[in-house]
Amino acid sequence: MLAYADATMPIPASLSYEQAAPIFCAGYTVWSGLRLADPKPHERIAVVGIGGLGHLALQFSKAAGFETIAVTRSKDKEKSIRDMGADEVVENGDQLLAAGGADVLLATSNSWSATAEAAKGMRPYGRIILMGVGAEPLNYPPELMFKRVSLIGSSQNGPEFLYEALDLAGKGKVRVVEELYRLDEIGKAYDRVAEGKVQFRAVITMN
Repeated sequence: MLAYADATMPIPASLSYEQAAPIFCAGYTVWSGLRLADPKPHERIAVVGIGGLGHLALQFSKAAGFETIAVTRSKDKEKSIRDMGADEVVENGDQLLAAGGADVLLATSNSWSATAEAAKGMRPYGRIILMGVGAEPLNYPPELMFKRVSLIGSSQNGPEFLYEALDLAGKGKVRVVEELYRLDEIGKAYDRVAEGKVQFRAVITMN
C-alpha cells in the first residue's frame, strides 16, 4: 500500500511481522509513557492493568533495568506475570506501599478506579502516567497532593520512541503474548476481543 514515508518505520530483521504489529500500537504507547516519566536510576516502576498494554509495560520496564511491580487482582496471571519479569506482584495500592511504593505508575487499565486504587502506593514526587482511558472520573485525593504526585497523560509521543521499542523487541528483550488469526477468521478474533477472552493481544495475518 502507499504510505507517507514519515509515517513508516523499519522493522528489525530479527523481528517477525506478527511480533512487530502490536509494538506499533501497544508497545509504542507504553514505552513512550515510560520515557515520558523520565525514571531515574534506582526508582521503582509499577504497572496497573496487566493486559494487552500492561504485559508489555512490565517487559519494557525490566528491559530498561528498573525494579518492576505488577498491580493486579488476577491471581491466575501471577506466574506468567513473574515470567515476564515482575519483581513483585501485589493486589492493590496498600500492598504496593507496604512493598516499598513506586516512583512511576504506568496506568494501562481502562478502569480509573483501579488506577486510583493503585495510586495509594505512590512515593513522594511520583508520576502517574495515564495510558488507559476510563469512563468514570479519576479520583485525585489529598494524599497525592501532599506527596506532590503528578498526573501525566500520554499516548504515542514521538517516532524515536517507536524506534527504541522495536529495537528492544528485536533484541528479544520484549515479547508480545498474542493469539494469531487468519484474515478469514477476523470475525472470530473481533468477537474474542469484544468479549475480553483474548490473552493479551490478537493479531491478524494476511496469509
